[in-house]
Amino acid sequence: MLAFLAAAPVLLVLALMTIASWSAARAGVVTAGITLVVATAAFGFGGPRDQFSIVHGTVGVVAEASFIAATVAGIIGPALGIHYLQQRTGAAKQLQAGLARLHPDPRMGAILVAWFFALFLEGAAGFGTPVALAAPFLVAAGMPPVSAVAAALLGHAAGVSFGAIGTPVLVQSALVDFSGAELARATAPYHVILGGILTAAVIVTIGRAMPGDGRLWPWGLLAAVSFLVPYGLIAAFIGPELPTLGGALVGVVVFAFVLVRRRRRETPAGGGGSAEPGDPVELMRAAAPYLVLVLLVLGTRLIPPVRDALETVTIEWETGTGFSGSVQPLFHPAMLLTLAFGAGAVLQRASGRDVREAVVTATRQLGPVMVALIAMVTIARTMSHSGMTDELAFAAAGLGIAWPLLSPTVGAFGTFVTGSATASNVLFTELQTTTAHAVGVPALPLLGAQGFGAAVGNIVCPHNIVAAVATVGLTGREGKVLRSTFPVALIYVALGGVLAFAFTR
Repeated sequence: MLAFLAAAPVLLVLALMTIASWSAARAGVVTAGITLVVATAAFGFGGPRDQFSIVHGTVGVVAEASFIAATVAGIIGPALGIHYLQQRTGAAKQLQAGLARLHPDPRMGAILVAWFFALFLEGAAGFGTPVALAAPFLVAAGMPPVSAVAAALLGHAAGVSFGAIGTPVLVQSALVDFSGAELARATAPYHVILGGILTAAVIVTIGRAMPGDGRLWPWGLLAAVSFLVPYGLIAAFIGPELPTLGGALVGVVVFAFVLVRRRRRETPAGGGGSAEPGDPVELMRAAAPYLVLVLLVLGTRLIPPVRDALETVTIEWETGTGFSGSVQPLFHPAMLLTLAFGAGAVLQRASGRDVREAVVTATRQLGPVMVALIAMVTIARTMSHSGMTDELAFAAAGLGIAWPLLSPTVGAFGTFVTGSATASNVLFTELQTTTAHAVGVPALPLLGAQGFGAAVGNIVCPHNIVAAVATVGLTGREGKVLRSTFPVALIYVALGGVLAFAFTR
C-alpha cells in the first residue's frame, strides 16, 4: 500500500500532462499539493504531526524547490536571450544559410544540431544547456517547436551518462569501491548497443517535421556510428570524463566530412549557387554566441587551474533541519550563457534596442516557467525528504533475481523526480550495490545500468521538459512533448533492463 501511495504523484503528473493535456504548471501545482498531503499523512513528513512541523516541512521543500528553479531559470533566461538576439540581428538566417552550404537539405543541418551539437554541449556543460540551446536553434532552422524540443531531448540523452565532463560517473565512484574507469566501462555498452534507437527516434522526428526527397536513414546510421564508436572506445580505454565530449567532436568531424564530400559530388549535376562558400567572417560573427560558449565551456571544464578557481566560489544555505541548497555561480552554465550572450551582442554589433528587446522578451517568458518549475521540484523534494522515493526503490528491489530487469528503470525514476542524472546516481547507487549482493549478482553491471537509466530519465523528466519548452515559446504545452518522448524512453530503458539481466548472468 505504501509503495502505491509513493507512486501516486508520479502516476498523477504523468496522467494529467499526457492524458488530460494539462500544462506543467497546472499539473504540477495540483500534484504538489496532493504529494504534500500524502507525504504528511502516510510517510510522516515534517516529523511529529503538529501544525508547526507540517508548515516547517512545507516551507523547507518549497524553499529548496524555489532555489533549484532559480538556478534552472538562470540557464533558460540567457539561452532565450541568445535565441531572440539571433532572430533580431538576422544571425539565425545566416546560420541556416551556412548549414545549407554543407548540404541543401535542411534536415542535414537539423541532424548536426539535434545530435552532435546537443551531445557536445551535454558532454561539456550538461545541466540543461544542450536542450536550451539546441531546441531554439532547430526552430530557427525550420522545425516546428514541439518537434524541435523532442529532437533535442532525444538527441542529447545518450551523452548524459558522461555529461558535464563525466560528473554522474565520478559521483558514483565516490560512493562505491569501483573506479571511474571501471564504471565507465560498465555504463557505456548500454548506450553503444542501444544508442541507435535514439538516433532513429531523432531521424523520425526530423523526417516528420521537415519532409524532403532524399532518404534520411543512411545519414542517421552514419550519425549513430560516428558518435557511438568513439564514445565507446573513449569510455573503455580512457575514462569517464571525455566519452560524450570526445565522441561528439570526433563524430561531427566524420559526419561533416562525408556530408561535404557528398555535396561536392552532387554540385556539378545539381548546379545552383547554394554551393558558394559565402563570407566566413560573417558566418563566424553570426555563430559568435555559440562559438564563445564552446570556448568558455572548454576553458572552464578542461583547464584544471581555471576550473578549480571557479569552483571555489559557492553560494549555499541550510535551515539546520535537513533543507539546504548550494550553487557555484562562476562555474554554473548560467554564467557561461550570460557571457556568451554578451559576447554575441558585441561581436554581432547588435544595437542597444536589439539587446534590450531580447532581454525583455526572454525575461517575460520566465514567469509561467518558474511556477511550473517550482511545482515540479516541490513534488520531487517532498518525495525525497519524506522517504517516498526510497519506498518505491526498495519495493522494486523485492523482485530478487529479476532485479536487473528493473535496475535501469530505477535510475530513470531517480532522474524523473530530481531532474538530474547525477542526483539519481547519488540516490540509488548504494541501493543497486546492496541489492546486487543480496540477490547474488555482480554489482558492476547494475551500476552501469543505474548510470544508463539515469540518462534516459532526462528525456521525460517534467522540469527538464518545462525548461526546454520555455526556450521555444511553448510554455503550457509540455504534455505534448512528453507524449512524443515517453514511448521512446520506455522502450530504451526496457531494453536496457534486458541487457542488464544478460550482463549479470
